[in-house]
Amino acid sequence: MKTSRVLTIAGSDSGGGAGIQADLKTITVLGGFGMSVLTALTAQNTLGVHGIHEVPLPFIEAQFDAVASDIGMDAAKTGMLSSAGIIRAVAGKIRQYGIEKLVVDPVMVAKGGARLLREEAKDALVRDLLPLAFVLTPNIPEAEALCGKKISSPQDMKDAAEILHGMGARHVVIKGGHLEGEAVDLLFDGREHRFLTAERIETKDTHGTGCTFSAAIATGLAQGMTVPDAVERAKDFITTAIRHGLRIGGGHGPTDHFAPLRRELETYRTLDALKKAVSILGANHCGNIIPEVQSNLGFALPDAREVTDVAAFPGRILRVGDEARNFCDPDFGASSHVAKIILTAMRFDENARSAMNIRFSEDVLKAARELGYDMDSFDRAGEPDDVKFREGSTLEWGTRSVLSRRKTVPDVIYDRGEVGKEPMVRILGHRPEDVVAMAIRISRKLRFPDGKGEAG
Repeated sequence: MKTSRVLTIAGSDSGGGAGIQADLKTITVLGGFGMSVLTALTAQNTLGVHGIHEVPLPFIEAQFDAVASDIGMDAAKTGMLSSAGIIRAVAGKIRQYGIEKLVVDPVMVAKGGARLLREEAKDALVRDLLPLAFVLTPNIPEAEALCGKKISSPQDMKDAAEILHGMGARHVVIKGGHLEGEAVDLLFDGREHRFLTAERIETKDTHGTGCTFSAAIATGLAQGMTVPDAVERAKDFITTAIRHGLRIGGGHGPTDHFAPLRRELETYRTLDALKKAVSILGANHCGNIIPEVQSNLGFALPDAREVTDVAAFPGRILRVGDEARNFCDPDFGASSHVAKIILTAMRFDENARSAMNIRFSEDVLKAARELGYDMDSFDRAGEPDDVKFREGSTLEWGTRSVLSRRKTVPDVIYDRGEVGKEPMVRILGHRPEDVVAMAIRISRKLRFPDGKGEAG
């Protein structure tokens, strides 16, 4: 497999959240090979920039020559270029080595307010670098400074993108994070305006978001992606990184560049845990606890927010004789019912990530009590009409009604049903193996009430 080589030409952030450090983390996590040309050193932390030392122009050029003459590059990005001289030197090297896939992040001001681009350097940025940009990624204040137009609406973003495209950038991405509402970015290719929307995450831990976003785009381009695909992946990447922003330092903390990779790992672990747990369930003759409507076992990602963040079994878990059997591998979004129980429980205890529904009977309740499980219940008769007639809302309401009056999540939540609603027992736990272990003990208690035969 060809290695995608990505060069970042930017300043160093001693705090590790932005600049070269953020770029190299992003490139690595997205599968590229990162290289660097340092243009400046900053004494920086989450509270601000405390000093800037520009790298001498001959050494900036020497770094560029060293990388380009030996390793080469499939794409490059620029970040902090603080002076007109640095901009002209970098632009000259970009032209010399014929770099076509260039992402220009026009870094002007740090998150804490420190100016990272001298006023006299703006003309050089517009004159020498923008015409070389394959993709230009200004935020709202940067776009305003470059095009001389106030931006306060989506239409203003369109107008500004057209101006910037006219300055020579082949594609313009205006990042709309400074506007109110959802986080909406605009991609313009000279013909089509395309808005990309993501949820706005309320946090001050957003240090290095621009660097990370532009580095992600450059990595996508190096890997052969189209500009729209590279921008969309970059937006997904930075949204996840912001959602898991790191509470480090006393100011604007960094985003978590490894959160997307960690999520992939957790996705595998979640599915694998369900497979192992249901295999144990199937080996223990638990058909006696499977209800008429069948059963399901769910497990949520650690940061689950939606039904699609919870894995369960398509086709459910069936009773075949005295066995509990599944015929499909687990998948995310496979059961909205069990997912809503888990998501509701996680609002009260983030570790309550697994649940399973089993058959209701007085014997099942008795067995659970004798096993010492913490139990609670809700009465469907108290269910509000707006919940009762909204499909799939009962389980969320019932689970919430139990947990809102408790300090801990119980092992078992049950209800006795209502007209047209089958009574049900739900087992909750931190992990599928915990939930399945409780289900197996209840099943054995039903088969061996006196405790004989439980071993094995």
